[in-house]
Amino acid sequence: MDTKKYVNLNGVLFPKNSAVFGAENRAFRYGDSLFETIHSNGTEIQFFDQHLDRLIKGMKTIGMIIPERFRNKLKVNITYLINKNKAFAGTRIRLSVFRNDGGLYTPSDNNISYLIETSGLENDRYVLNKKGLKIDIYPECKKSSGIISQFKTGNSLLFIMAGNYKNKRLLDDCLILNERGNPIESISSNLFIVKNGVLMTPSIASGAVSGIMREQIIETALNLNLTVYDDCIITANDLLEADEIFLSNTINGIRWVVAYKERRYFNTTAKLLLEELNQSTFKF
Repeated sequence: MDTKKYVNLNGVLFPKNSAVFGAENRAFRYGDSLFETIHSNGTEIQFFDQHLDRLIKGMKTIGMIIPERFRNKLKVNITYLINKNKAFAGTRIRLSVFRNDGGLYTPSDNNISYLIETSGLENDRYVLNKKGLKIDIYPECKKSSGIISQFKTGNSLLFIMAGNYKNKRLLDDCLILNERGNPIESISSNLFIVKNGVLMTPSIASGAVSGIMREQIIETALNLNLTVYDDCIITANDLLEADEIFLSNTINGIRWVVAYKERRYFNTTAKLLLEELNQSTFKF
């Protein structure tokens, strides 16, 4: 029985620990790459079209050439890799695209390569964290809003620095500020707050990533007849006045926050939304 794990580079399988890149790889040299982190349950890939829409929009924005039949090729290759790696429970898929070798800062080739990786998850659907997260603001470096801030790029130093800050202070996560000092997201998640029954999230224009789960939560909340504002400019004071804070991404669904500084929070809305997301997302 084949127990090896594999990655898929441009439709070709390689053992997981293979050296598949050279030293001139532009993702390594310049962070010239985009990525999507995708959840699957068996071979059911959650929100595949939404992920590909965002990826292709990002590729067009930074001048990458979209290969022919790109969407179909990726779906076939992701499904094949899930089967090859026997990833039949909850699975994290990382899909990376990067410009081909050549050039210095200025590329000599705008064609792309792609890499697909899989790793197992503890759960095959979304499970709300039993213990609420303790968070704070990461103050040392800010994220600039602009035409690429809504995408997931290979330039992740800001989030790495925030991760180290979090660990040194024994926190569960940190909130990232934009250039105007407004909290816009966490290290790997979109930010939501609930105040007086109203669900609010920072606008994409403020610099927040255009999260796939963010879109699903907004849609789910509207279906539950909740009032939603998805174009907010949130302040640190809004965090202190909120009844709930939660974070969202496509791997965890929703994680609720119990503490920001000395403030403590509930998780009623987070529970309600996660139950609805599980019912609408997964086949039981």
